[in-house]
Amino acid sequence: MTMDVRVLRQDDWHEWYAKLELAFGGVPEAPEEHALWDDLTEFDRSIGVWDGDRCVGTAGAFTFRVTVPGGALVPAAGVTMVSVAATDRRRGVLTSMMRRQLDDVRSWGEPLAVLTASEPAIYGRFGYGIATRQASVEIDSTRVRINAPAGTDDVRLRFADVAEAAAACEAVYVRTIDTRPGMLARRPGWERLPLLDPPSEREGASPMQCVLAERDGETVGYVRFHNKPEWDAAGPKGRITLRHIDALDPAAYAALWRFLLDIDLTSTVQARNRPVDDPLFSLVSDIRRCQVRLRDSMHVRLVDLGAALEARTYQAPVDVVLDVTDEFCPWNAGRWRLTGDAKGASCKRMGDSEGTADLALSVRELATVYLGDTSLSALAAAGRVEELRPGSVDEAALAFGSTVAPWLPHGF
Repeated sequence: MTMDVRVLRQDDWHEWYAKLELAFGGVPEAPEEHALWDDLTEFDRSIGVWDGDRCVGTAGAFTFRVTVPGGALVPAAGVTMVSVAATDRRRGVLTSMMRRQLDDVRSWGEPLAVLTASEPAIYGRFGYGIATRQASVEIDSTRVRINAPAGTDDVRLRFADVAEAAAACEAVYVRTIDTRPGMLARRPGWERLPLLDPPSEREGASPMQCVLAERDGETVGYVRFHNKPEWDAAGPKGRITLRHIDALDPAAYAALWRFLLDIDLTSTVQARNRPVDDPLFSLVSDIRRCQVRLRDSMHVRLVDLGAALEARTYQAPVDVVLDVTDEFCPWNAGRWRLTGDAKGASCKRMGDSEGTADLALSVRELATVYLGDTSLSALAAAGRVEELRPGSVDEAALAFGSTVAPWLPHGF
């Protein structure tokens, strides 16, 4: 039977979402999670693959804007809810959804598509590159202290009701969006996501708690966390699990981390998603006792290569001709001349007779370096970028860098 790829109808959402849950193990979500994703799903940007009356594939795309180097917010399709029924693998279901979705994103005029992958090896063949990483930490809070900067003691901390403090916390988050690449500007409704707190995901810990950092009556930071009391024969060894932390200045940030490490009856503070250059790593007294680990986070796809490269700035002047291969989105393939600096950029397609290329690479490599996390030099050393003009790799690598590491603050 012929498979039909079509836009999701609202009446089909529950069946479509049930197939997504089944593909991810078949454990139903808590009712509040289910209701939130029902509300946030953009039906006209979601697709399903149907084999007769069976839904065998799902994929969606949220409307986001992503901060890029230079601080601009660039429209991006937040690819999400991708699944293929276990009974229908190796039939081209995923490829057909990726083909339809990237064509749609291009028609919407969005230069980027972004996603988080359940397995990092899946999406490279569709031109996605790993553009941000995240750090997890497990801090021995009995041995680690915060070397607080001046002004930390002037920050007032107080517990607040999670729901009542939500607006103040969201206001702080919004003010941090342009501070590093990879941050998401979200549509209304997304402020509900950080407040989800189903007991099934607490691992025996407390309901989410919230502490606000204030100065002169203004909220300048917040932290949300869980506290899991634990004891052994030697006494208390509770665990704090960080959910979210944001602050508008170094003193407020240090005050919040100092609070977390000083909570009574606990010996461990755990955080699963922090920037790889988190200021925390310069605040702690002993980085060895923080057990830092890295993993991939946001994968980026340049859907409109020229528009994407023009949307960001470059930390050093650059004038380079890129010979780009892109088998899945052939409109990006060819030679492009990128010129730019800290004030702006131009990226124009070149004709066959307009000179020679400086670098040869695939669109996946361009996506990997787009936000400034991975260096072009590192990719060249791995054989993934070919230098055609001596010195061009180092020139372009410097330009594509970022003064702060990109970071995706939450999944979608």
